[in-house]
Amino acid sequence: MKNVYESPLNSRYASKEMLYLFSPDFKFRTWRKLWIALAESEKELGLPITDEQIAELKAHADDINYEVAEEREKQVRHDVMSHVYAYGVQCPKAKGIIHLGATSCYVGDNTDVIIMTEGMKLVRKKMVNLLKALADFADEYKNMPCLAFTHFQPAQPTTVGKRASLWLMDLLMDFDALEHQISTMRLLGSKGTTGTQASFVELFDGDSEKIKALDQKIAEKMGFDRCFPVSGQTYPRKLDSQVLFVLSGIAQSAHKFSNDLRLLQHLKEIEEPFEKNQIGSSAMAYKRNPMRSERIASLARYVIADALNPSITASGQWFERTLDDSANKRISIPEAFLAVDAVLELYINVVSGLVVYPKMVAKHLNDELPFMATENIMMAAVKKGGDRQELHERIRQHSMAAGRTVKVEGLPNDLPERIAADPAFSLTLEEIKAEMVPENFVGRAPEQVTEFLESEVKPIIEKYKDCLGLDVEINV
Repeated sequence: MKNVYESPLNSRYASKEMLYLFSPDFKFRTWRKLWIALAESEKELGLPITDEQIAELKAHADDINYEVAEEREKQVRHDVMSHVYAYGVQCPKAKGIIHLGATSCYVGDNTDVIIMTEGMKLVRKKMVNLLKALADFADEYKNMPCLAFTHFQPAQPTTVGKRASLWLMDLLMDFDALEHQISTMRLLGSKGTTGTQASFVELFDGDSEKIKALDQKIAEKMGFDRCFPVSGQTYPRKLDSQVLFVLSGIAQSAHKFSNDLRLLQHLKEIEEPFEKNQIGSSAMAYKRNPMRSERIASLARYVIADALNPSITASGQWFERTLDDSANKRISIPEAFLAVDAVLELYINVVSGLVVYPKMVAKHLNDELPFMATENIMMAAVKKGGDRQELHERIRQHSMAAGRTVKVEGLPNDLPERIAADPAFSLTLEEIKAEMVPENFVGRAPEQVTEFLESEVKPIIEKYKDCLGLDVEINV
């Protein structure tokens, strides 16, 4: 519909897989799985629930009668009870035991935990593919010297691959945080209206062991190893802030990469992919704007800001439950996942198609290399009998003059020629240029890349090799 607002995260950016995880269909199917898990667990613990009732619930786990639920909600204004009613219409024999002893948060909160967990697993899959693409790039260009920058001022050289390893290091820190968060996810379980499990005390005649076992059984049936040991009516809202902090970290790393790449594209050293028929500007036909990197930055910035929402919500809860979290988390949590999903797809797309221009990389390095080689040149001159202190001063003066030539006159760096013409150095121009081999100035950068990929990156890629081969699609 063209006359109704639609989130661009839905229509332009996020993948079908992530969109489905946050869809009504996935949510309501999960509700029914939770009702089945509850009924099965209660039966196993001795409540009068029959195999026939369980079978009936399972038979209608996926064919949700949405029209019945929607019509009922218009009457009762309660989404959970509307779906309990609709499920009961399909399952007349099990109608009386659906949602037995539970509150709305049993399905609502447990489903939210399940969705966030599945969302993080999808994020992990995409991160593994991104790590592989970046690792391949870093390995391919680990030996190519390039100009490094501190404060975006020319500094001691590095290599193209070593710079890519910095992007990788940020992502590895995020990956570790993601892995930890996934490993610590737990369900709410079935805790009752204020977290005391009072309704289950009634159902199980005060048998605490059965009540504790109920939570454990529900967790295991839903693919988790535990539930929160204590809670109010809801799971602690601090969980939401922890999850979005992990997503924010990924967004921060992606934003940093996009900044670096846009600067490199300005320098004409490395460019993001640019399709044959892509238009860079409506006015300037020659332009190759880095729109994908810019989109990464834009969406990443949104996630970083959005991560404040659950933090504020968690800090503002009252006692065992308030409802000022609901409307906010319905928006902030899905949108953080959808945006990070889009960011990762863009990041993979960009890295997989990076274009390196070796001659431009070499040109910028060679423009500055005479300054960086002055220590080596000075030592070579000392070996020929020069005075180190005198040579240091003369190099300083020549460097200042060469700098003025570059900045004021716009001419090439002529420092080697100036030094060669100075008899105090006793060096020919050829001897001076022999000291200016770029590979001699990159330190251990190539070895660092190799060691880093072998020890830190490859084990992750090998562990999750079944996740590789992901196809990403940029819609617009």
